[in-house]
Amino acid sequence: MAITVLGLIGLWQFVVMVSEAPPYLLPGPLAVLKAWIAWRNIILGHAGVTLAEIVIGLLVGTTVGIASATIIAQVRPARRWLLPVLVISQAIPVFAIAPLLVLWLGYGMASKIAMAALIIYFPVTASFLDGLRRTDPGWLDLAQTMTAGVSVRRWRGAWAALRHVRMPAALPALASGVRVAAAVAPIGAVVGEWVGSSAGLGYLMLHANARVQIDVMFAALITLAAIAVALYFTVDWTMRCLLPWQSDTLPGDELKGVARQHG
Repeated sequence: MAITVLGLIGLWQFVVMVSEAPPYLLPGPLAVLKAWIAWRNIILGHAGVTLAEIVIGLLVGTTVGIASATIIAQVRPARRWLLPVLVISQAIPVFAIAPLLVLWLGYGMASKIAMAALIIYFPVTASFLDGLRRTDPGWLDLAQTMTAGVSVRRWRGAWAALRHVRMPAALPALASGVRVAAAVAPIGAVVGEWVGSSAGLGYLMLHANARVQIDVMFAALITLAAIAVALYFTVDWTMRCLLPWQSDTLPGDELKGVARQHG
């Protein structure tokens, strides 16, 4: 991680030196660092607001997404109207919805939370629904056998199969959706802050740009990037802890697993 950060900073400084761009167009890393130190209290205050919007939006969007996927998978009549809603949630640009949410919910955190929840609704719902649909039929047959002949198509049998078979089998897919949601959730919060707000990193960047304080805008942008990266790795670590049976299968991970097993 540190090597990646240093590499990006070096590339940034190289572009500044080669392009010879004026500071009001592309400030260098040192100028942005000085601006961050000078404005750190203000930047951190706005960062706290944005972080709260992102985290609450992530929780709300994930909860609604799980509920929607469960209903779509289990209730056949609900698929006719929930599936179009799922598609429409991604078909309409977020910039078109943001002004309406600000108008309806006000300039406070509520509209930004709604925007963040809306933008992560699709990846969570689609991932969990795909996991529910792809449950191994053999597991469902085994569940039907162990329920003493109660068909999984009946209400009680269907609920038992959902609770004990489908949901546990779909958790890895849900974890993938939540990881994607953690990466895109900041977009919704910041877009909402750009449209109308009185606090947040998006608000700070907008006003810094209007005052041609490009170094401050870059400092706020880097802070937002740091929040996004920290949130993603926190969610990824949490998913790994909650799903210890989901092993990695990337090249090299198998060797690490064998080494751990043999001490």
